[in-house]
Amino acid sequence: MKTDLKVTIVQSELVWENAEANRAQFSKKFQHINEETDLIILPEMFTTGFSMNAAKLAEPNYGPTLEWMIQEAKKYNAAITGSVIIAENDTFFNRLFFVFPDGNYEKYDKRHTFTLAKENETYTDGNKKLIVNYKGWKICPLICYDLRFPVWARNTEDYDVLIYIANWPKVRTLAWDTLLRARAIENMAYCIGVNRVGFDGADHEYIGHSSVFDVLGKQISPSAFGEFTETVALEMEHIKTNRQHLQFLNDRDTFTLT
Repeated sequence: MKTDLKVTIVQSELVWENAEANRAQFSKKFQHINEETDLIILPEMFTTGFSMNAAKLAEPNYGPTLEWMIQEAKKYNAAITGSVIIAENDTFFNRLFFVFPDGNYEKYDKRHTFTLAKENETYTDGNKKLIVNYKGWKICPLICYDLRFPVWARNTEDYDVLIYIANWPKVRTLAWDTLLRARAIENMAYCIGVNRVGFDGADHEYIGHSSVFDVLGKQISPSAFGEFTETVALEMEHIKTNRQHLQFLNDRDTFTLT
């Protein structure tokens, strides 16, 4: 089993509703990752920004963005994850892809669509949690508004890493910082939040604050403003040691989601 996992956060501005331009800018950013990495994490809707213009912007499941992710994953021998607007069966999804270095992939449709922005009126809710097995690590990737719903994220699968990709606005940064730390502590897992920066087409401002928390809630990467790329090493021994010592997950509640 691999004892550590190198994860690269890419906090970036997004070109509003321009998938080709966004793919191009991320390709350039990947060239400047200055160390080997196992996983590259991009923000929510990284090709368009958080747009409700799905009828115009949606791609098929195996469209140009997934093809690009597969190409880049193979090129850098690293997994890549981020979400894209997808059209499938006459409906739209905010769909996260987790693409492996060999080109295979898994997908997760956002469970909690953001009613305040009427995302629920455009996109269909997902209903299946995804646990990815990668290099001996169990990873649970979720999307933005999912962060506010701890039951959905509850660590009943003994996952090691919880990921939130987001377009989380500046006005609610305190909630972002607080909830990421809480999800790490309550689930005794690394918790990673990757957010965008800049302004979207509705003039909402985003300041990033992408960060990584360990299983005790200690922040192990800075909550930086502006664009940045950072690689952080996650340690499996840190998880094992603290879970064995504290055993909090042994006392978790059992429940069934409906």
